[in-house]
Amino acid sequence: MKKLLLVLSLSFSFVAAHAQYILIENFDTVPGIGWTRTNQSEPVGIGTWRQGVTTQFDAGAFNGDPTSFAMVNSASAQGNGTISNWLISPNISLENGDVIRFFSRVGLPVGQVAVTFPDRLEMRISTNGVATALPSGANSVGDFTTLCLTINEALTTTGYPTSWTLYEYTISGLSAPTDCKIALRYFVTNGGTQGTNSNIVGVDLFSIERTLGTEDFFKRHFTIFPNPANEVLTIKNNDNTVFNSVLVTDVNGRTIKQFSNKVSEMQINIADLASGVYCVKVISDQGSGTAKIVKN
Repeated sequence: MKKLLLVLSLSFSFVAAHAQYILIENFDTVPGIGWTRTNQSEPVGIGTWRQGVTTQFDAGAFNGDPTSFAMVNSASAQGNGTISNWLISPNISLENGDVIRFFSRVGLPVGQVAVTFPDRLEMRISTNGVATALPSGANSVGDFTTLCLTINEALTTTGYPTSWTLYEYTISGLSAPTDCKIALRYFVTNGGTQGTNSNIVGVDLFSIERTLGTEDFFKRHFTIFPNPANEVLTIKNNDNTVFNSVLVTDVNGRTIKQFSNKVSEMQINIADLASGVYCVKVISDQGSGTAKIVKN
């Protein structure tokens, strides 16, 4: 049976409170800025990680572009062999608690409801950052010794989803912020153009999210001054984060003042407040943050 290529897209959006994205890759181009590819399959074929296509599949739109995903297929190995085809992220500093997310699925020809050729994908991490040693050979993982997750480890025909499915992994075990690289490894034994396994997989919306405390979020995105203040507080953004609303609360959490304006800078008159400590909460599309202020 001829092995075909995958296509599909999906609309999906993340809403994160008290968090920031330190990497988002939509794969509008493949491999993407700073990403690298290496095909270590044996015997090596012509296949590589490349831009998604829409021919003959149940393609949908993702951010208006149906080809905004990465895909790799059985042509990674020539004939019958071991596929080990890598897509590797840029160097990025990771911390415990960071969450890596991506969507993946296998492809099916139009009208086909069951998988004929099993596929498998690994996500691995190297903690050597810019000095990461790349794999060399089908069974080598180089410095990518941390196996985070495997999709369809047993290579069954039911172990890899046929619709876009979310996978995630939370970073742990680091002694400090660490320069890392993350790899997606298309790894299929008895695969290739003539193998009994492997067809095609797609990956979309790869992201790394870092949870922040509300005060950390505020400090990263906003500035409030003067503090202490007598009459007027000014809040302004440090980047492109636009706030939707601002609340001033007392130490018991009761809302004293509330404003709902989609702006990047705001002045708040606090002359009527009694002397003491208050909290200012800013709510934006990217999350929410809180700062303590002193009214003289």
